Amino acid sequence: MSRRIRRKLTRRGQEKVDCPEVDECLTLDERGIVDWTRLPDDTVIQLFSCLNYRDRASLSSTCRTWRNLGVSPCLWQGLDLRPHKCDSAAAVSLAPRCRNLQKLRFRGAESADAIIQLQAKSLCEISGDYCRKITDATLSVIAARHESLESLQLGPDFCERISSDAIKAIAICCPQLRRLRLSGIREVDGDAINALARHCRGLVDIGFIDCLNIDEVALGNVLSLRFLSVAGTTNMKWSLALQNWSKLPNLTGLDVSRTDIIPNAVLRLFSSSPCLKILCALYCPALEQDANFVSNNNHRGKLLLSFFTDIFKEVASLFADTTNKERNVFVEWRNLKTKGRKMDAVMNWLEWILSHSLLRIAESNPQGLDNFWLSQGAYLLLCLMRSTQEEVQERAATGLATFVVIDDENASIHGGRAEAVMRDGGIGLLLNLARSWREGLQTEAAKAIANLSVNANVAKAVAEEGGISVLAILAKSMNRLAAEEAAGGLWNLSVGEEHKAAIAEAGGVKALVDLIFKWSITGGEGVLVRALAGHVHMHERAAGALANLAADDKCSMEVAIVGGVHALVKLAQSCKAEGVQEQAARALANLAAHGDSNSNNAAVGQEAGALEALVQLTRSPHDGVRQEAAGALWNLSFDDRNREAIAAAGGVEALVALAQSCSNASPGLQERAAGALWGLSVSEANSIAIGREGGVAPLIALARSDVEDVHETAAGALWNLAFNPGNAFRIVEEGGVPALVHLCSSSISKMARFMAALALAYMFDGRMDGVALVGTSSDSNSKSVNLDGARRMALKNIEAFILAFSDPQAFSAAAASSVPAALTQVTESARIHEAGHLRCSGAEIGRFVTMLRNSSSILKACAAFALLQFTIPGGRHAQHHVRLLQNTGASRILRAAAAAATAPIEAKIFARIVLRNLEHHQIESST
Repeated sequence: MSRRIRRKLTRRGQEKVDCPEVDECLTLDERGIVDWTRLPDDTVIQLFSCLNYRDRASLSSTCRTWRNLGVSPCLWQGLDLRPHKCDSAAAVSLAPRCRNLQKLRFRGAESADAIIQLQAKSLCEISGDYCRKITDATLSVIAARHESLESLQLGPDFCERISSDAIKAIAICCPQLRRLRLSGIREVDGDAINALARHCRGLVDIGFIDCLNIDEVALGNVLSLRFLSVAGTTNMKWSLALQNWSKLPNLTGLDVSRTDIIPNAVLRLFSSSPCLKILCALYCPALEQDANFVSNNNHRGKLLLSFFTDIFKEVASLFADTTNKERNVFVEWRNLKTKGRKMDAVMNWLEWILSHSLLRIAESNPQGLDNFWLSQGAYLLLCLMRSTQEEVQERAATGLATFVVIDDENASIHGGRAEAVMRDGGIGLLLNLARSWREGLQTEAAKAIANLSVNANVAKAVAEEGGISVLAILAKSMNRLAAEEAAGGLWNLSVGEEHKAAIAEAGGVKALVDLIFKWSITGGEGVLVRALAGHVHMHERAAGALANLAADDKCSMEVAIVGGVHALVKLAQSCKAEGVQEQAARALANLAAHGDSNSNNAAVGQEAGALEALVQLTRSPHDGVRQEAAGALWNLSFDDRNREAIAAAGGVEALVALAQSCSNASPGLQERAAGALWGLSVSEANSIAIGREGGVAPLIALARSDVEDVHETAAGALWNLAFNPGNAFRIVEEGGVPALVHLCSSSISKMARFMAALALAYMFDGRMDGVALVGTSSDSNSKSVNLDGARRMALKNIEAFILAFSDPQAFSAAAASSVPAALTQVTESARIHEAGHLRCSGAEIGRFVTMLRNSSSILKACAAFALLQFTIPGGRHAQHHVRLLQNTGASRILRAAAAAATAPIEAKIFARIVLRNLEHHQIESST
């Protein structure tokens, strides 16, 4: 197929793309189907230009023609390696495409070492992030291999291993250098700067940022210099700087932000530097604390950009009458039809140094800047996000993500700042950047959206503007950094109940589950073996988002359907990072919390290794991990099969050890440790094992907690344990009676009081007496126990508990009348609504029935009161309890108790109500 090719220029945004044009139309094959491999060359190249580099390389493997077109120089003029791992092997494979590469961005020392393998000898611009480990040797070789270099930028993090020797090598090897910006150099000595002055005659822009020492005298020798930034640089000798920099014939812009410059130095610079137009001095405390300087607006026609000046007004003054609205000065400058090259250079430099300084200030989060951020800082960042300079856009987006955060540990953000971004249209702008094909912009925009979404109002705006779909798509990205930030955004959005369904509908659940597997090392059949250390944050965010989503019944089913149980269990098994373990355990706990409405509880228990992993996590040194693992085991123990499997996996020993070790832990951990033992102790075999392992004493200690949730779960566990006579005696031996009596009489939780009363009733219904004669302790460890005194104390408090639910007038009316309304009134006053969630076994129901025949009138009343709670219509397990009562033939015993002349009135009335409940359920069953 012959083609006539000529060159043309097309535009994509602000970037010119040189690509071929052909005079040929796409034709159909003999079947009438489009053959995409026969697209015209210009169409293919235009298509490639809209893709990221990974996709360009993938499409190049489609056919020989596309492979040849895929290496066209116009597609590889710029390369951003930051989102990808770039080692020597990757660089070698990229080398054939990069011979005409003009611009390169990379991240980290490994990528820096690999750059040399690209063989991009005509490279003009290099920009590197995370350069702490880059050495003089690496940087010198990069300079030696790229003699055409015009711009070199390393930062914003510190280049700790780079010295003046590397700067001298750059000066000698790169004579065409026009821009040099380095961050965090320990010292830039005179020899290095003088080498730049001698060899780089076109050097117009220098940034020695956050450096420790700079030779101020030598900087005065770089006569070509137009723009200089020493922001954040310490140990500056301002007298030498004034003396030498004022002689620079072309110095137009000077950035001294975050330095200790004093007012007198600023005034002298303005008066002695004839060409100086702009001085940027953001966050310079010595200036901001001088009231006279702050109030002085006469700067001899020079622009001073600071926290106490109107930055927009100052910049607008550069354009005389060309700007109508000062706050839109950056937008209007970009839209000017006729631009001067010098003014463009000034504005581009201004955008760069503002984005850099605002980000640095946001990172340090100094106090007292609320007024600045709200009045102009937030809007300034939004203006910079519209820059044509990709690096400025990224820094501004990162600045937005950073300046709203006021507490990293607790993920707290400043509500006023977040809503200021929202009011100024920042959400739509961030979402547009997140849709960009530029992977760096995707990442930083997603990070900003994630942080801002901690605020509920912003989260609502993000959802309304389609942000959930954008984040769900980014979570599937091959750009690891963007996927990580998108997962964080979904995590924050999923906190809101109103967003959970929308995340699921947008495919967010599957994207999060797939993300866990995609960014992991896998073994046979795709099984995750271990999480990569570099992906820890990603997995934590994905698991955290799934944990929030799993709290919703419908979403929890979606998590299970798309393989979430398997993914979360593998994380819990394999990853050693605290945050990942905690969120994976929390997600499994939430999945298992819907036992009454879906089958996820059983599904988690049946997943290979799930219970063993959670048991192991209860031994973690981190309280958060132990808490969530115990919570998961608690929820899982509601399933009979899971309960026994947890015990078989060593859960009894692990949870008893946890309860023993958490006396000084958080209430959340204490509650879940006691709750998990409560769940396991439903099984009498487990209950006996818990007693033998020493679980009684720590549960008694937790029952003494002042925290309602803690002593409530401890009371539940002790109630179950007390069912066994041996455990009952252990509770007495360990001093549990006073603890239970205190709960029974004083807890603000009706449930805790109820379960404490039932535990005491179990202990003193006569079954423990035989055990007491033998004892459970060895002779050497036997403890003195006053059973009679303990029994009297227990019965007295059980009676007081029952009477607390007695209304004498209602009881008298119910005793004198058979009208249902009278019994209903007693029921409502006696009802403990939470007790309807308790599920008793047949043996427990039988024990209460037997207790109705006990010689103690107090125990009779307690048994009738308990059966009333368990059979009230509408209770979750009422039908179950009614069937158990019917199987034991309890009706005859209940009638006898209701009619007994010697029984207390409470026992009689409660027994009558239980009989009525049985009749109610019988009628319901028959209809």
